Amino acid sequence: MHYALVFSTSTQPTSIESWSAGKLDASAWLADLNEDFAFLQPYTDANWLDPGYAAEIMCQPDNSFTIEHTNSNSDFQALRDAAAARQLDVNIVPTNERQKKLLIADMDSTIIQSESLDDLAEMAGIGDRVAAITRRSMSGEIDFENALLERVAMLRGYSNRLFSSLIKAAKLTPGAIALVQTMRANGAKCYLISGGFDFITGPVAALCGFHDHHANHMHVGDGKILGTVETPVLDREAKAGYLAHYCKIHSIDIKEAVTIGDGANDLAMLKEAGMGVAFAGTPILRDIISIQLNHTDLQGLLYLQGYHKDNFISV
Repeated sequence: MHYALVFSTSTQPTSIESWSAGKLDASAWLADLNEDFAFLQPYTDANWLDPGYAAEIMCQPDNSFTIEHTNSNSDFQALRDAAAARQLDVNIVPTNERQKKLLIADMDSTIIQSESLDDLAEMAGIGDRVAAITRRSMSGEIDFENALLERVAMLRGYSNRLFSSLIKAAKLTPGAIALVQTMRANGAKCYLISGGFDFITGPVAALCGFHDHHANHMHVGDGKILGTVETPVLDREAKAGYLAHYCKIHSIDIKEAVTIGDGANDLAMLKEAGMGVAFAGTPILRDIISIQLNHTDLQGLLYLQGYHKDNFISV
């Protein structure tokens, strides 16, 4: 099988040493890693997807190599460690069905830069108490639904005007709009699926250009947060359920779907999609999910699909 080995970063541009005769040289950029990826049997020179930030090399490793086992492959992990020391992500993806037809994205700490429920609690003055529960839920230490209900209960009695303040303060992760708009322009269906709340997924989905969004609903009465949530809660299995649902209604094979998220609540949908990506993932995700973006913003998901920077669309 043929693969694309993709190196990418958003944290630093290529150093001046990688310039040759005034022209950026992708091979020079990766020259000190050549021996680390020789086991993958590369058969092309490095090609820039985004000059200074992302390059790909075509490979044909022997038949014993599988992406699913890269986390337990000592050679690949040595390559990933060497790349990480240079603030580079390295991932390997099949060249067939590389550009996906369906995107399912998590919101908190993925499409936006923070955890919206934590931010809401911070505005209410109880941030530390809520964030501590969030961290344990994200790492898979405690059940997501119970953690969600406990945190929302702590907000009981606070004004729902906090919702508007949160929406104004929310910051998109760099590359979010380019990701959605580029995939849409190439015919993909894009959905924002969050274990957070619909009062913020709606504005975020509209800003990025998602086709639709799904999230939990927090009950409000007389301008106050009631401390309860509509059930059933949108949790890990519900996210995987939406992946299957949208594959079915759009007649898209699950191998042609890409999912991206950062926490334990995203694990099921990341494992089931043709391309599941851990984005600055928690340790539980990095241990299980083989495709990872730890040094690259959301444009990295476009590089993984073979899109060139010149073809990115942003508003």
